Amino acid sequence: MNSPRLLLIEDDERLATLMAEALAKAGYQVRVCGDGLDGEALMRAENYDVVLLDGHLPGKDGFDVLRDVRRDFAGRIVMLTARDDDIDQVLGLEGGADDYITKPVAPRVLLARLKALLRRDPPAEPPAGAEELRFGSLLLRPAARELRVQGEPVELTTAEYDLLLFLAQRAGQVVSRDDIMQALRGLEFDGLDRAIDARISRLRKKIGDDAQSPSRIKTVRGQGYLFALD
Repeated sequence: MNSPRLLLIEDDERLATLMAEALAKAGYQVRVCGDGLDGEALMRAENYDVVLLDGHLPGKDGFDVLRDVRRDFAGRIVMLTARDDDIDQVLGLEGGADDYITKPVAPRVLLARLKALLRRDPPAEPPAGAEELRFGSLLLRPAARELRVQGEPVELTTAEYDLLLFLAQRAGQVVSRDDIMQALRGLEFDGLDRAIDARISRLRKKIGDDAQSPSRIKTVRGQGYLFALD
């Protein structure tokens, strides 16, 4: 099996060196870049399994890079955010990042997070003619990985689509955050991770669900989320 290819876009040279050394020792093929514009060019020109992308970079801000390449980049993107900076975490997740890691990060934690991320297989393609899921004006076509609302296509990131499909396939059931994390990210919910909540918020906006009083994707306090049937 080929070693995973990883691009690290980080302008802190000392941190980048430490991270790159730990990753290389663990068997990753690592390329390091310290500039947002150069990093974006590499993402467009070469294939990487994972990109570790700092949120604040010279040349071009990391969140702008994420926004501009997410639609075209097939690999996984992990944002590197300032410790306990909720704004950076939310910006990354809402921009389509697959995960975020706060820095500085211990090598063993970094490697564990990447291992969990990479062992998530890409969603299996449903067979042709797989059943469509319709809920009022919302239509999911699993075979095409497509969402339509009131007949119009709605663009979703891979992570957003996977979450929406997971919930829709369990419509009428309360699904815990731990269930979602285990199924979609291969991690246990630690009670603090905001990735799922951020994606739920973004999904509500995209499907036209009222953020203050949602009728489709409901929050069940202390339990998780409920995708409501009509």
